[in-house]
Amino acid sequence: MLSTSVFGAIFAMACVAAVMSGCKVGPNFTKPETQMPAGWIEKAQQTPQTQPAVEKVNLSEWWKIFNDAELTSLINEAMAANLDVCIAKTRIRQARGNYGIAVSGIGPTLDGGSSYQRGQSGNTPVSNQYQAGFDSGWEIDIFGGVQRNIESAEAQLQASVESLRDVQVTLAAEVARYYIELRTLQQRIIITKQNLQAQQRSEAVTRKKFEGGFVSGLDVANSRAQVAATSAQIPLLESSERQAIYALSVLMNREPSALLERLSKSATIPIAPPAVPVGIPSDLLRRRPDIRMAEANVHSATANIGVAVADLFPKFNFGSSLGWSSADLNTMFNPASRLWSFGPSMSWNIFQSGATLANIDVQKALKDESLLTYRQTVLNAVQEVETALIQSQMEQEHVKALKEAVVQNQKAVEISTVLYSEGNTDFLNVLSAQQSLLNTQSSLIQSSGNVSLYLISLYKALGGGWDEDIPLKEMEYSNSF
Repeated sequence: MLSTSVFGAIFAMACVAAVMSGCKVGPNFTKPETQMPAGWIEKAQQTPQTQPAVEKVNLSEWWKIFNDAELTSLINEAMAANLDVCIAKTRIRQARGNYGIAVSGIGPTLDGGSSYQRGQSGNTPVSNQYQAGFDSGWEIDIFGGVQRNIESAEAQLQASVESLRDVQVTLAAEVARYYIELRTLQQRIIITKQNLQAQQRSEAVTRKKFEGGFVSGLDVANSRAQVAATSAQIPLLESSERQAIYALSVLMNREPSALLERLSKSATIPIAPPAVPVGIPSDLLRRRPDIRMAEANVHSATANIGVAVADLFPKFNFGSSLGWSSADLNTMFNPASRLWSFGPSMSWNIFQSGATLANIDVQKALKDESLLTYRQTVLNAVQEVETALIQSQMEQEHVKALKEAVVQNQKAVEISTVLYSEGNTDFLNVLSAQQSLLNTQSSLIQSSGNVSLYLISLYKALGGGWDEDIPLKEMEYSNSF
């Protein structure tokens, strides 16, 4: 039996180790200091009529402001099935596993083993040797190296969660972007076909005039050239339409043609209220997952400095073993065959040719790199919001001007057509008016789509598209391959 004095020594050493284990070498993490502007240079236009509706926008599901059931359905399906989302979820599982590995370093270890040997030494008789036992060890984390490693792993777990959220932000914006582009292309196809029909009617009138000897063959050639040029635009638009559908299918982890039947029917471009609750720039630090991820990386890098610094100090262990050794299996577990040992130990890598100090320098440099990356991420975020704000604001002005241009071009087509039929103007004026009408109508449709696209860019820049209330376990993805 162990003596009382041995128990007392063990207890005393355990108490000292427990007290000292509260010490953690290396720097403590502090949130990076970031100078954010007080407000935005460009502000979205907001009117009293739209402001109440805007205030109800939920950034985690911003796409619902478009009031388009198909868009909402597509985004929900993509969030559940997209491969980038699934990959990000598996990385959370990896980070959780690494965190568990780090936490295990704080506790004791227990190993078991057994062996059998049969041999002879010199002229001695052949003998058997049976052994079985257990070995345990416990490194007391006096200088906090293990705790710093746990801290780093926990920060990396948080970074993996923010990475998933960043993927969700990008995915929602990508699905919405392709959907808006699809509907915009479909509307351009419709307006192009309508203009083609009008041009074909003009071509028929010109041909009859030519057959009656009222106009030259030049007018017929010009009208046919315009019909052909307009017809040539349709295949290109239809090709782009198909490509948008293919892209949406792949985002939902489906074959490119999977959504053709579902999305080929034309629909209007979803339009959202032009005003957006942008808040203040400092909100980005809380809302944007890429900034939150960069901050977690700074935390992890800071903790890793402590892990490296802890290698400068000695390591203290409590070790014990209990086993049995016998030449006869029948007497293996007799008291006389029992072996045991217990005692503390200390190891210290006093000289490693500067490797430990060099590793500390490496970890400090990695922390500095993570701080610079954080700063760059913040600046990019502010730039993205400012860019989306000015694009959204100016595109709305663009739409207003194009609407007026379409009205005037429609009048020009009507007037030139009447004058030409009466023989009071040249056919080139008709052609010019028709082409200008097609161009401005197509530009108006494209600009209307751009208004929605820039709003999507703005919601993405604001970090919309993820929900902080979703539990971590629901973010994990498990599958067998």
